[in-house]
Amino acid sequence: MSIFDDDFYSTKVSRRTVRKSQRDDHRQSFGGSERKWSNLRVAFISSFTSAVAAAVLFGLIFGGFGSGGSAPGHLAASGDPSERTIVATAKVKPAVVSVINEQMFGLGIGGKRLEDADPGSGVLREAGVGSGVIIEKKAGRAFIVTNYHVVANAEKVKTVLTTGEVREARVVGMDQITDLAVLEIDAKGINTVAEIGDSSTLRAAEFVMAIGNPLGMGESITMGVVSVIKEVIPVSLKQNGIIDWEQEVIRVDAAINQGNSGGPLIDLNGRVVGINSMKISDFGVESIGYAIPINNAMPIVESLISKGYVPRPYLGVYTLDLEQYWEQQELERMFGEEQAEEGGVDESTDGSTDVSNGSGEIKLPDEVLSGIIVLKTVGPSEKVGLKFNDVIVKLDDYKVGSTIELRKYLYSKKKIGDDITVSFYRDGELKSVKLKLEEQPPEDR
Repeated sequence: MSIFDDDFYSTKVSRRTVRKSQRDDHRQSFGGSERKWSNLRVAFISSFTSAVAAAVLFGLIFGGFGSGGSAPGHLAASGDPSERTIVATAKVKPAVVSVINEQMFGLGIGGKRLEDADPGSGVLREAGVGSGVIIEKKAGRAFIVTNYHVVANAEKVKTVLTTGEVREARVVGMDQITDLAVLEIDAKGINTVAEIGDSSTLRAAEFVMAIGNPLGMGESITMGVVSVIKEVIPVSLKQNGIIDWEQEVIRVDAAINQGNSGGPLIDLNGRVVGINSMKISDFGVESIGYAIPINNAMPIVESLISKGYVPRPYLGVYTLDLEQYWEQQELERMFGEEQAEEGGVDESTDGSTDVSNGSGEIKLPDEVLSGIIVLKTVGPSEKVGLKFNDVIVKLDDYKVGSTIELRKYLYSKKKIGDDITVSFYRDGELKSVKLKLEEQPPEDR
């Protein structure tokens, strides 16, 4: 007989059946072999089971909240999310440093800064502050990851530990393309190295924290959530308004202010999942910050530590996007040649210095609407005969219409020493050449 047999479960029971049931229950309570369950007992067991299930579910949600849904035992044991943030930040804080960029300034009357002072003359002064995080100790040295823009143009770099101690740092390597740099300091007394997480496991709405030195005010921790796991934003490498690269980033709503750059973005397990890089600063915009995913950063960091730079394939062309050329031509027609030249900007596909476009008509078929104009050739491109005003439209079988597309193809699809076929228009005729990619020289990195 089941627990819920017909006589027990029915809402309509005869008096005879009730009396019989009561007699049976009385006999069974004093040693009957088949004991029946009362309504009270069933209700109690059901309530107890529900309570246990709710407790287990609560523990899974708050105990396992973080990257990939897993957490170390001491973190998972705490069901209080606020306690987890305290434990996580305490774990990584000793590995976070402030970074001071010192540059040489000339002194004028009243101690004013002289922009055109002779190189090497003047005094060292703080030109900017940022943050960094210690990610490795080796051979008595501690290696710190920060942003390229934090230490760019520095005559001297200093770091401030959480203890307040100031230590001089050496720039191991910098990479402008990814906005990353590595410093090294004496590892004496440094006992904490940040744990590297996995940015590929981040989820939208996951809690994260940014640690750094905003506005030079000292240690600061801000909290928010991941707004967008993967976002691509345009970047002007030369800070001239011309977009020549795209950076893949994590968008967060944790406040990232000036000085937070280079500091770690961590998850609730205290693992570094990103390097704070930039924010949107505009009227009416609040708490839109960006961090470089740690999975993208670490191969660059490892290369900077081992080589001091990031080796990349080199085509050897200084270029101007066809779209920019047409804009220049339009400006010339509207405002005159002098003003158009002031507004025109040329870029090198390999990160080299700007070269002025020497004008001249570009002859192209009507159907060609995008491409990259060659302004000057060096290295591999010069060897195979590419010339001024050639318009590159394809690399191998990949169509390219801008500097960004050319760089992306070279850096993501090709390696140093690979062969590449360049298709281009010269005087309206489509041609192609094959060349071997070389390593980008130091002066063009």
